[in-house]
Amino acid sequence: MTEKGRLLALDVGDKRIGVAVSDVTGMLTTPVETVHRKNSKTDVARICKLIEDHEAKAIVVGLPKNMDGTEGEQAAKVRSFAKKLVRETRLEVHFEDERLSSFSAIENLVARGVDTGRNRDLIDMEAAAIILKSFLERK
Repeated sequence: MTEKGRLLALDVGDKRIGVAVSDVTGMLTTPVETVHRKNSKTDVARICKLIEDHEAKAIVVGLPKNMDGTEGEQAAKVRSFAKKLVRETRLEVHFEDERLSSFSAIENLVARGVDTGRNRDLIDMEAAAIILKSFLERK
């Protein structure tokens, strides 16, 4: 893995990108924001700004796999977006299996008494935090 420092995690979807960040020790994860997608250039620029703001040393991207572990069309889109981030930032990108992260995010939020019915932004940020936590626990 890369040098010690904050990691920025992304839950990349077609309409939104959930963003979370770790602390410098890699012990805590915090949801940051949800980026509403406009176009590739604008989306990458926003993520670059978040990387700069949080002084992230690497990026963790949730990789949407099918339940049988294979990669489909959405995984290809996510990999393509990650390549653009690498070109722009020169940071290392790590992929983390994101199966059921949105489901877990909803469960976590409901357990804390948060109404998730109309708030996809909260779900996407929480999913990014879950992806990051999973990555950090494996390391």
